Amino acid sequence: MSDTVTEELASWLSSFEVSDVSPRMREVALLDLVDAAGLCVAAAPEIYAKQLISSWDNDGTCTAIGHARGLDAAGAALLNGVGTHGEDFDDTLEGAPIRVGAMTIPAALAVGERFNLTGERVFLGICAGLEAVCRINTVAPGHIHKAGFHPVGVIGALGAAAASSVTLGLDKAQTTAAFGIAGSLASGILEYLTEGSWTKRLHPGWAAQSGVKAAIIARSGFFAPKTVLDGPHSFFNAFAPTSEPDFSEMLDGVGSKWLAEDIVFKPYACGTMIHPYIDCMIELRRRGIKADQIIRISCKTGEGLVHRLWEPLAAKHSPPSGYAAKFSMPFCMAVSFFDGDAGLNQFSDQRVNDPKVLRLAELISYKIDPENEYPRNYTGHIRVELRSGEFVEINQPHMRGGKHEPLTEKQITAKFVNNCMHGGWKQGEHEALLEFLMNMNSHRDMLGFARVASSTSD
Repeated sequence: MSDTVTEELASWLSSFEVSDVSPRMREVALLDLVDAAGLCVAAAPEIYAKQLISSWDNDGTCTAIGHARGLDAAGAALLNGVGTHGEDFDDTLEGAPIRVGAMTIPAALAVGERFNLTGERVFLGICAGLEAVCRINTVAPGHIHKAGFHPVGVIGALGAAAASSVTLGLDKAQTTAAFGIAGSLASGILEYLTEGSWTKRLHPGWAAQSGVKAAIIARSGFFAPKTVLDGPHSFFNAFAPTSEPDFSEMLDGVGSKWLAEDIVFKPYACGTMIHPYIDCMIELRRRGIKADQIIRISCKTGEGLVHRLWEPLAAKHSPPSGYAAKFSMPFCMAVSFFDGDAGLNQFSDQRVNDPKVLRLAELISYKIDPENEYPRNYTGHIRVELRSGEFVEINQPHMRGGKHEPLTEKQITAKFVNNCMHGGWKQGEHEALLEFLMNMNSHRDMLGFARVASSTSD
């Protein structure tokens, strides 16, 4: 009897070694680890992180980065997943958008600490999880969103199971079972969009802890379906019912071609597809245009961006919270025009009430461009009408941080330092954590992680 699709993926995961990882993939994985850790530190003082850690029952030996309290493996995976994704500043993919590291890196770290495994096992698990998410995400692009689910929460659980299974060194049968279990633990709906609520933040953390639990349960021999990906009642039938799942790209070149090499590191702390439009507004600012010169701004946009980032337009013009503002195209564009940035400081609850930002946001509208390349490529466009009667038109042909213009290691480590400072760490406190992460492969165990990644107080 031939292997199921799930078993084929599990066969690769259970057999590959660090020597199989391409040089570029090693670089991407380490930088993603650094990026995620800095984001966790930045998020640690935020109210949503404090609420989550106070609500978690179980103490343990695993580290919630930036917090003093040790948690069990599931709790650490949850907090680190939420911390990585909490400010919407974490990695993403072009082509078929999904976050990657927020679900998988916390899972590998938690399992590594829980069982005091080597840094090499943790690093291998991170690489496996990142790649698994990218590959599973090719099966039914767009259809999970269409069904009302958040791919981060549902595909993320499978990716976290892959990361945890490889970190633990599970065999093919156990890894297959981990996928089978994770399929029943996956969750996450898109209703957060209505009010800009915080459940989006919860999705990658819940996926991470689900993957940890799935792998640990699978290690015991628990009976789970081998057909979770391609059976008659499968994962995609449940979460992408309008699709006809195509597993060819998921399995093509597995073990030799790394889709995760194309992970994007974000320069702005907001919705991914907004970034090229922010670059347009920063260029407008650079040209010396003042807000009081502007009558209106019209933007060409892809139809797939409208329901999440443009509509309802009146609500997007005046978002109810700093978090909701991260998914408002007009607000992000307006605040970046004034500040020359859209980082962590631009999305406070106070800033969303800034009258000058809101006045400019109200002047921004859109029209759907049938030639727009989304989701294959993320582009930006503004056409600005000035009181002088002149028009200024600016195009941004791609997303910075992506494959067309990747961020450098220096830029990503600078972002890490800034995020640690934003989280309250003093100058120099980040250095030991950065050194530990960049040398993950060389650590004999994970005993030193809590010392460099924990805060002195919650």
